[in-house]
Amino acid sequence: MRLKTGGLIDRGTALRFRFDGHDYTGFRGDTLASALLANDIRVVGRSFKYHRPRGVFSAGSEEPNALVTIGRGAGAEPNVRATMQELRADLEARPQNCWPSLHWDLLEVNDWASRFIGAGFYYKTFMWPRKFWEWVYEPAIRRAAGLGALSGAHNPDRYEKAYAHCDLLVIGAGPAGLMAALTAAEAGADVILADEDALPGGRLNGERATLDGGAGSDWAAAAVARLRAMPNVRVMARTTVTGVYDQGTFGALERVGHHLDDRPRGLPLECFWRIAAKRAVLAAGAIERPVAFAGNDRPGVMLAGAVRTYLNRYGVAPGRRVAVFGNTDEAHRTAADLVAAGVHVTALIDARPDARSTLSVPFYPGGVVTGAEGRLGLESVRFEAGGRSQGVMADCLAVSGGWNPNVHLTCHLNGRPVWDDGIAAFVPAPGAVPGLIPCGAAAGVFSTAGCLADGARAAAEALGGLGLTAPDLPQPEAEDAPYRIRALWAVPGKRRAWLDLQNDVTVKDVRGAAQENFRSVEHMKRYTTQGMAPDQGKTSNLAALAVLADATGRGIAQTGTTTYRPPYTPVAIAAMGAGAQGKGFAPERRTTSDQASRKRGAPMIEAGLWYRPSYFPKGGERTWRESCDREVGWVRNAVGVTDVSTLGKIDIQGPDAGAFLDFVYTGTFSTLKPGRVRYGIMLREDGHVMDDGTTACLGEGHYLMTTTTAAAGPVMRHLEFVAQVLRPELDVQMVSVTEQWAQFAVAGPGSRDFLNGVLDAPMAEGDFPFMACGEVSVMGVQGRLFRISFSGEHAYEIAVPARYGDALFRALVTRAEGMGGGAYGMEALNVLRLEKGLLTHAEMHGRVTCHDLGLSGLMSSRKDYIGRAAAARPGLVDPERERLVALHPVGIEKRLLPGAHLFAHDAPAVREAAEGYVTSACHSPTLGHPIALGFLKSGPERLGETLRMVDHLRGVETWCVVRPLCSYDPKGERTRG
Repeated sequence: MRLKTGGLIDRGTALRFRFDGHDYTGFRGDTLASALLANDIRVVGRSFKYHRPRGVFSAGSEEPNALVTIGRGAGAEPNVRATMQELRADLEARPQNCWPSLHWDLLEVNDWASRFIGAGFYYKTFMWPRKFWEWVYEPAIRRAAGLGALSGAHNPDRYEKAYAHCDLLVIGAGPAGLMAALTAAEAGADVILADEDALPGGRLNGERATLDGGAGSDWAAAAVARLRAMPNVRVMARTTVTGVYDQGTFGALERVGHHLDDRPRGLPLECFWRIAAKRAVLAAGAIERPVAFAGNDRPGVMLAGAVRTYLNRYGVAPGRRVAVFGNTDEAHRTAADLVAAGVHVTALIDARPDARSTLSVPFYPGGVVTGAEGRLGLESVRFEAGGRSQGVMADCLAVSGGWNPNVHLTCHLNGRPVWDDGIAAFVPAPGAVPGLIPCGAAAGVFSTAGCLADGARAAAEALGGLGLTAPDLPQPEAEDAPYRIRALWAVPGKRRAWLDLQNDVTVKDVRGAAQENFRSVEHMKRYTTQGMAPDQGKTSNLAALAVLADATGRGIAQTGTTTYRPPYTPVAIAAMGAGAQGKGFAPERRTTSDQASRKRGAPMIEAGLWYRPSYFPKGGERTWRESCDREVGWVRNAVGVTDVSTLGKIDIQGPDAGAFLDFVYTGTFSTLKPGRVRYGIMLREDGHVMDDGTTACLGEGHYLMTTTTAAAGPVMRHLEFVAQVLRPELDVQMVSVTEQWAQFAVAGPGSRDFLNGVLDAPMAEGDFPFMACGEVSVMGVQGRLFRISFSGEHAYEIAVPARYGDALFRALVTRAEGMGGGAYGMEALNVLRLEKGLLTHAEMHGRVTCHDLGLSGLMSSRKDYIGRAAAARPGLVDPERERLVALHPVGIEKRLLPGAHLFAHDAPAVREAAEGYVTSACHSPTLGHPIALGFLKSGPERLGETLRMVDHLRGVETWCVVRPLCSYDPKGERTRG
């Protein structure tokens, strides 16, 4: 089916490819779809519901039929549109949704039973017996669902994400987009021109139309070359703008490696771009729509514009005998191109009674196609014209029902398109997206000359908003024929006429939905699945809306459209989440002491993506408990060292930094003096605790906030939101410095003497009282010292720049070992804080308040702060709420387990009787028995009460007594001494 001459393909470079287990040949510049048509492949897949044969229907990203799986094994990619997949050497493609073969599909039996499984049948069929849903219906539906299948293996391909900024983003590189980009570029604007095609030029590459007397494709190529040569322009081919977001942000998917014969190692398959543009021009063109009639889903029925594209761009005749049917001049243009290419046109059928033709082909004005015959490919077409029914032989039928401006992106911010009777289509609403200007066919302008002029107009408008002046560029001479259309959506008939070719939705289905009172367009969509396939109904939605409007007695404008949502075309999750595969999803973050800890045999555990030592084993110790108990003893009796660098550290500066902290914390920090540290609680807007930590005042208007390890990222995002949205008037800046500082806790009764051995200026007895901070010199390195404790002992935290962290840790541990102590890990850290009744996110799990934690005294009554009003709601200060207490075991079984539930002495161990739960537990070597923290209804008022702790999962039941939170040194004499 390849024409002997013509097209924009490279006939000198033949490419072998494989489809459905057979080898074929195409040329460089082909798409898989054009190569299949050139090899006379008519059937390329099966429809979703009825498994009817499907062939190539369009030539762009709107393709509903020709979805294939590319490649094999782990790298196989399903649901690739053959119309967008460029041909490459040794490309392997497989049809989808068919078994055991493409031409003999067992599930085609669904088509024979179609009268029983029409639209909405599943809502009525799979209801009874009720138990069958879980065991029979749902598994069967899940097995049948989907058009393609992933391999299930780890994806070996690499994806990338990138960011770009520009003055003007031009979306689409057709005549309007090229003219807009040229105008803006000549004005000096920083321009990005993005086009989803591999060959920019839009419809100029698929038409015989001329510009300035030359081929339109030549003008487009020259314009693109001119733009590429300009330093202020980035031309992004193979890049689909998939979504519009707030503040001029656009999502775009670039196909980087799909077209390469041998993709270089490390080159990504796709790149997802986030483009920030001051202004944007939408020149995305229009999508041709079909007409619904009996059998219009047969392989060989194609859009008329696609037929011209395959003829003129790819040098492929979609059929040997072609009939043409339309309601605009597009039908005549297609017939003329077919005749010029030497293809036999059996009939030109125009639904407009007043249409005229100068072509030497059988012409039928006022005619409509009533049926298409053939099973695995079109064989003949029946039509009515002049009051009688006729038939012609045809293996291809080119259909044009008019054009729909590509309004999708203008609706992504909840804008609604406006109906235009003149073109029988929706057009973008003015100002639907701030800063986005539609032009050309996307705005309902369909002549080439009109698109060129409108592109220049849109660029000038955008440039005006940028403070630039548009140059007066000469516009090439081009066709400027008016657009004449007679609206035609569906041809009446008794047989099935198809709307959504991918989901097998018919005209009858939509009318049936209206009869069953699914009259809202959104209800009809979900009842019939119209427009819910991967193509999102690009070629079918408007016809379905028209059918619904007719069935409900409303106009199309009153019926409205469904909601347009990003992405415009399917985007691989791997592209949107580029960099998040494998360890990229959960990166291993290592402290500066990591190597030294591992060398000492410490098992590492993950804490907020950081890897921290669990404990440091010694020879002769058989269990981790022995190591943990030893390390706890070091801290209680001598000195211990642990790495706390993973705590979030946020540097906050500015004249209003104190007021900013007052607003985010429940306590007052603006009164904090330089050299002092204060503990604070941060609430969410709903009044629940978000995080806790200390903040040190390092100088006037200079603070260092610490957060828990796991909440460092969320707290930083929260602070930025507050600064930008809630309190933008405050002059404050912040930056995360977590990775810039290595910080180590030194705890124990010997900690002061210990530090005096490493500080260049030893501390005197009165220096650094509890909750003090300041700069120090540590063995010649400038650092910071904080007198804070998470162990209940006399303790400090010493911080140095991260590059000195490894050396300092080794020196500290060596010195500690010489004083009868050493390094301690997370297990000992947890024991120490539980003995003292201190909190982690095991307790601050997102559903608790300051009242629940016994920290109501930290909630200021003299200022406002985030969450204050919500935290005062009666339900959140109810004395009977579950509140935090400590638990000690009594009786023979002395096991306390986190996750266990608490019950009153004589209550049954059932969910309805539960009065609380355990959050954290450990064995306390200091106290000689297990201890736990947990939440208990009216907990602080029940001190001394005995409860039953039940862990159904582990089969443990024991008795415990309610105790105050602090089990060790309740007066804090060791901490403050």
